[in-house]
Amino acid sequence: MSELLLLKKEDCKSCYKCIRECALKSIRFSENRAQIVERECVYCGHCSVTCPQSAKEIRRDTDKAKALIASGRPVIVSLAPSFIADFGVGGLDGMRQALLKLGFADVEETARGAKIVKTEYERMIASGEHKLIISSCCHSVNLLIQKRYPQALPYLAKVDSPMLAHAKSIKERIPGSAVVFIGPCISKKDEAEQYGQVDCVLTFDELIDWLAEEGIELPAGEQPDGTEARSRFFPTAGGIIRSMDLDDGFSYIPIDGLRRCMDALEEIERGGMQNCFVEMNACEGSCIGGPVMHRYHSAPITCKTRVEQYSGKSGRDFDDQPADDLRKSMQYIGSGAVKPGEAAIQEVLHKLGKYRPEDELNCGTCGYSTCREKAIAVCQGKADLTMCLPFLKARAESFSGAILDNTPNAIMAMDTKLIIQQANESAARLFGMESPREMVGMPIDAILGTVEYLQAIDGERPDGPIRHYLPEYDKYVEETIAFDPEYNLVISIIKDITDETRREQELDKERRRTAELADRVIEKQMRVAQEIASLLGETTAETKIALTRLKDTIEPGGEVKR
Repeated sequence: MSELLLLKKEDCKSCYKCIRECALKSIRFSENRAQIVERECVYCGHCSVTCPQSAKEIRRDTDKAKALIASGRPVIVSLAPSFIADFGVGGLDGMRQALLKLGFADVEETARGAKIVKTEYERMIASGEHKLIISSCCHSVNLLIQKRYPQALPYLAKVDSPMLAHAKSIKERIPGSAVVFIGPCISKKDEAEQYGQVDCVLTFDELIDWLAEEGIELPAGEQPDGTEARSRFFPTAGGIIRSMDLDDGFSYIPIDGLRRCMDALEEIERGGMQNCFVEMNACEGSCIGGPVMHRYHSAPITCKTRVEQYSGKSGRDFDDQPADDLRKSMQYIGSGAVKPGEAAIQEVLHKLGKYRPEDELNCGTCGYSTCREKAIAVCQGKADLTMCLPFLKARAESFSGAILDNTPNAIMAMDTKLIIQQANESAARLFGMESPREMVGMPIDAILGTVEYLQAIDGERPDGPIRHYLPEYDKYVEETIAFDPEYNLVISIIKDITDETRREQELDKERRRTAELADRVIEKQMRVAQEIASLLGETTAETKIALTRLKDTIEPGGEVKR
């Protein structure tokens, strides 16, 4: 079976939202991408709806439907009753007009199959053979039980879904026909491939795109066709129960939403329920809350109102006869996920820096509800350590903190108001503070001038390091200033050059003293030279030049000229 949910790798931004929203955590994060784990997935499609980058794409089968039409067989559409909530038509006739233009032979409502199924549920209850029955209309719920809740499997009604029941009915009535189901559900594609009868499944989105491609518009402002059938309630929460003739000796419980279904199944596995029919739907609001409800996905009131109006209040229903065989085999599948031992879980928690229960923040940023759940996912190869934001933050802070604490240079970060936001130990020592915390919140003008910082904020960054003498601290420093406009932070890196400066000053003093001594020697030697020269009859010019060269070699920056 080909994948139903495809990942567009280039669009996945590693936000973990799909993991966070997936009730079953059937998503593996690897290669910096969130990928569906097919063996654990129940195809609810919630991840495709919640992904902010639209990185999850539902497999499209429009070409398969076109091929069926091209084959020459009569292709009949089984149209999910939720169509009335998603398309601006008054009833089936408007949809039939459009679908016939696409080449389909006819269109029928899947609600006719719903009538067959609900009748079978009524028969099961009346037989007295079943103390607890779980509806089997939602394929995602069926997969959930088959993969996760084996103890609840005996209570799952082994009855075809409305889609399968309707398809069987169509093929019995129209030999040689093919059936294309169109609805708001992704899991129906999987159900059709598992059980046959349905030749192709399209979502409402696929139909909308196909109609647009062919330039076909649905009739606008169509009035309701006036027909009523209570089996049309099926796509709403509690709709199956509402369509049934209820037995006073039974309780009827509607459950919608995957997480609530899981809670209910855990309760069922604990035992104790008697004489109860449980209607389960994976989507919140049932099928009208399906992942590919196009027009009114975020309008549950509008959706339910349209279904209510279309179903009517008369209590009438279809008069279809059931198919010969509604039995459906549903065996335990298992998810293949193996829970790791406690030692392995603790090892991962320790790697994350979580040694005690109070270290487990359970913040959920990684997509998992608890740190322990995340550790289990790491053991199963579905997650990695880097998905933990507090872990990454602590590691980054530890790394940067080690650098800041061990550098001999003073480092300060200030906001645009020049209030110190952070400082390191070297900064505290430089300015005579007991700790860096003492400096946080202090205005920089309490220890340094502000001119250069204001220039940096204004984009007039000084070229190269700036040298200061801090008389209050009797220190010489070399300061580099940078401004980060993205975070509105002014960064100051200050190097204490006091010892170096004082050595240079002492050397300069020594050089000046030596030069002064040379001047005195030259003066004395000139007098001696003059006396000798007068005796020898020579000038003193050459002697003066030689002595001056000697002086130049002693003074700072002096050179010997040849």
